[in-house]
Amino acid sequence: MLLVFLLLANITYVQAIRADELNSRSDNRRVLLDEYAKERGPILVGDEPVALSVETDDEFAYLRQYPVPLLYAPATGYYSSVFGRSAVERSENDVLSGNDDRLFARRLVDLVTNREQRGGTVKLTLNPAAQQAAYDALGDNKGAVVALDPRTGAILTMVSKPSYDPNPLASHSVEEQQAAWQVLQEDPEKPTLNRAIAQTLPPGSVFKIVTAAAALESGRYEPDSLIPGPAEYDLPQSTVDLPNQSGEPCGSGPEELITLTNALRVSCNTAFAYLGNDLGDDALREQAERFGYNSEPLTDEDLNAATSIFPAELDAPQTALAAIGQFDVRATPLQIAMVSAGIANDGTVMNPYLIEELRDPDRVKVLERTEPEELSRAVSTETAQELTAMMVEVVENGTGQNGQLDAIQVAGKTGTAQTTPERPPYAWFTSFAPADDAQIAVAVVIEEAPDTARDDIAGGRLAAPVAKAVMEAVLG
Repeated sequence: MLLVFLLLANITYVQAIRADELNSRSDNRRVLLDEYAKERGPILVGDEPVALSVETDDEFAYLRQYPVPLLYAPATGYYSSVFGRSAVERSENDVLSGNDDRLFARRLVDLVTNREQRGGTVKLTLNPAAQQAAYDALGDNKGAVVALDPRTGAILTMVSKPSYDPNPLASHSVEEQQAAWQVLQEDPEKPTLNRAIAQTLPPGSVFKIVTAAAALESGRYEPDSLIPGPAEYDLPQSTVDLPNQSGEPCGSGPEELITLTNALRVSCNTAFAYLGNDLGDDALREQAERFGYNSEPLTDEDLNAATSIFPAELDAPQTALAAIGQFDVRATPLQIAMVSAGIANDGTVMNPYLIEELRDPDRVKVLERTEPEELSRAVSTETAQELTAMMVEVVENGTGQNGQLDAIQVAGKTGTAQTTPERPPYAWFTSFAPADDAQIAVAVVIEEAPDTARDDIAGGRLAAPVAKAVMEAVLG
């Protein structure tokens, strides 16, 4: 009798309590067959699918395909019966699978007409020409590119290299999926890592934009204010000196003074280290946070966007180093693009977003359209205009001349972030254009350039031409 009771209790537990859990398991064959019997909705860039499902003649009725895999994999992610989903395939799974509550009426129609359930459509904000330009311009270099529309926050470009092919992970062969997954997991280059949004690196001198913003916002400095620019800056409370890249003074005269504008133009380490200590770490942190540091840049956790960091409780030498984007300051390319975009947008940073709209399976009814939303007021309009003029100087007469466009004024900043003696520095460049009415803001980072000597790695030399190519693709 006891055995009968236990058996009945177990059946009840399985059927009533664990039913949802079991039905959702990826290894539940009935669930898999049901899921693959439906046409999963497409992911679009423009009007072209970059992920879609096609009919097959095997037991799984539909196969997920990625027509341009390496170009769009960081955004689309993968769809796998064994390893699940990632990126947009995961974040918008309810719509793509057709299970979203907003598609209930559509499901009823399909049921009445004896038609198989279909998934909805996800349209991304990516600009196909800019995406291709970024991918091509990066070449064989390891790195990432992000471009934003400063006016809205729409992500126009999201490129990460090396990339990967999600098609084998969507195979109906478990063995093929497992083999592809093993290769990806064992690759030391981490091709599935979206370097555009999911990895933070020392930003180096592109962070000087934030330090300059803090200086102007303090009311104590103007673009023409004179600050010390010696060959070396004596780090307070330390026996270590911080040198300029050139080893020479940036300033002139007996006191080696330089204007704030020129300090940004030539990327003077010692001048910005001085500014950092003069302003204090709290002022730098507050300014960085108004641009988006220390907060999640994308609200959808399924996109795995990393939080850019400006550290807490810095002492004087740490503050000096943080002011030039070193010590424990870390940023994603997305965050650096947000800084440029905020300045380009008269001081207002917009929430970045990748999903333009969600539609029904017939692409007729709009289920949801992303409306631009203000994230923060980073700087005043006056400060934004002053920073723009300073960044124009960087591109026209300073370290960022490789980012110039024909007949279009560009505002930008270079960065070369030192890491360890064992590896080369990171080359950064960020810019926006047109300077007086920006339609695009770009951030580029190059982690490794296999065909470039270590001493030749610099943001202006390597990253600026990539940003130029992306801006040309958008602006013509």
